[in-house]
Amino acid sequence: MTSHEAAVYREIQRNTDMAMKAINTIADKVNDDALSMQISRQSLKYSELHNEASRQLLNARVENYRSSALSDALLRTGIHYNTMLNTSTGHIAEMMIKSSTNGILEMEKVLKHNENAGPKPVALAKQLIEFEEKNVERLKQYL
Repeated sequence: MTSHEAAVYREIQRNTDMAMKAINTIADKVNDDALSMQISRQSLKYSELHNEASRQLLNARVENYRSSALSDALLRTGIHYNTMLNTSTGHIAEMMIKSSTNGILEMEKVLKHNENAGPKPVALAKQLIEFEEKNVERLKQYL
């Protein structure tokens, strides 16, 4: 496995890890059953993509992405701060749309900087981008 391929897989891991942690943090604040189901389905798909990237890195005996305790704490703190006064369905959907949009941008940057990555990591990255784009469209109905 090349360093470019490993970088793409690690970004998929980082991106999906953050998304799953954000969903776990925000799930208790969601009052709309349909939105709650939507984010639960998202979390499941993030888990599948994360596991595939992890499997590829493990098979190649390359180090996996590991989040830091500080980044995890900052993520949770940011979500709690942003929902302290407003836990409306629209506000939560907006937060999730912004998060998905940021995930798309970060994934696109990594692909741009790792143009020599093989077809498998690029395909998985594009699958994640397409999934994020669909999430944005689905979440717009809750605004």
